[in-house]
Amino acid sequence: MQAKIDAFMEEVRARNGHEPEFLQAVQEVAETVIPYIATKEIYNGKNILLRMVEPERAITFRVPWVDDNGKIHVNRGYRIQMNSAIGPYKGGLRFHPTVTMSVLKFLAFEQVFKNSLTTLPMGGGKGGSDFDPKGKSDDEIMRFCHSFMSELFRHIGSNTDVPAGDIGVGGREIGFLFGMYRKIRNEFTGVLTGKGLTWGGSLIRPEATGYGTVYFAQNMLETKGDSFEGKTVTVSGSGNVAQYATEKATQLGAKVVTLSDSSGYIYDKDGIDTDKLAFVMELKNVKRGRISEYAEKYPSAEFHKGKTPWEVACDIALPCATQNELNGDDAGKLIENGCICVSEGANMPSTPEAIAAFHKAKIFFAPGKASNAGGVATSGLEMTQNSLRYKWTRQEVDDKLMQIMKEIHSSCLEYGTDENGYVDYVKGANIAGFVKVADAMLAQGVV
Repeated sequence: MQAKIDAFMEEVRARNGHEPEFLQAVQEVAETVIPYIATKEIYNGKNILLRMVEPERAITFRVPWVDDNGKIHVNRGYRIQMNSAIGPYKGGLRFHPTVTMSVLKFLAFEQVFKNSLTTLPMGGGKGGSDFDPKGKSDDEIMRFCHSFMSELFRHIGSNTDVPAGDIGVGGREIGFLFGMYRKIRNEFTGVLTGKGLTWGGSLIRPEATGYGTVYFAQNMLETKGDSFEGKTVTVSGSGNVAQYATEKATQLGAKVVTLSDSSGYIYDKDGIDTDKLAFVMELKNVKRGRISEYAEKYPSAEFHKGKTPWEVACDIALPCATQNELNGDDAGKLIENGCICVSEGANMPSTPEAIAAFHKAKIFFAPGKASNAGGVATSGLEMTQNSLRYKWTRQEVDDKLMQIMKEIHSSCLEYGTDENGYVDYVKGANIAGFVKVADAMLAQGVV
């Protein structure tokens, strides 16, 4: 079986050898899905996984824009339309200097499985630009977004491809992007999700990824009769996902003691309560400040420059920052300090070495494609509301989100439980996500 996996990866590597993040994502899926395929005659000889790893369409384009001083800049825009076998492409737009074809292909590939797990009819895609919104004025960001959408509009639509936000793309950017789309197409459709509440957005959408990450962890803990009550939680990141993961964990009775950004992390032994979290939201969402300012505001907190929070003792860890932020050494520290549960809020934040360590220690570990699927699930609910020209209440959306996360967890249990009762959630998520897409691809033929 290892020879089959190696042969498959050799073929993928020959085509994508310069794309390390993408290869990492494919390897993780191949190691669990290829052995499963070998046991199912229906998939044998169909090369379905090889077809899945090749994007249906990969678009790159120039994005020229003018800054406040009249200087012209040029960035690169992307949209990866990975797989549409079960529905229109769905996935976020990321504006960040680290955006490359490799990063977006890895995210799009993960998105295919994540969207499949939600049970909603959505394919997988991802896009963005190497544009950096940090330090830019609102007018500069508006001009960039309008230029970006003046090309992207050709490739998206409510029944074709429905982008959302991601790192660097929040409500402000979605508004500018939607405004240009609406003007060019002369139509008001649900072509972007994460919209403002007064023009088609859904309640709970900003909270959904963070909430869903916590709901999934809660489902894992409940299999052993445990809960968040009284637990110490470390969270990385301080953006949207980290903020709402902190909020929900606190509501469930836990004490969150860390947050971070690219400059380092803060440790607050007293816990980041509601008032302190409100300060963080103001700091990061409005003032665009650095997390170090938290320690200046609250002297009992410590700021650790250039470090990540995984050295802090905790019961539950929620990595909510970015890919490959938690390595094998970090995993060793978490396990040594008594961590019993890791639920990924970001996309692929744990390295392969870290995942191997978690599995060896037999602790709960939820991969992002399962545990952070709440964001795209609620985007799917926003699409539904747009189609119905209707809006559900906050409680209705939250109830649907909790149910979706419960169903994703059940799918992982179905495919990931071994003979000893241990649940490999990576295996469970990969196979459950694969089956739905693979069956649709088989039904539709070689297209």
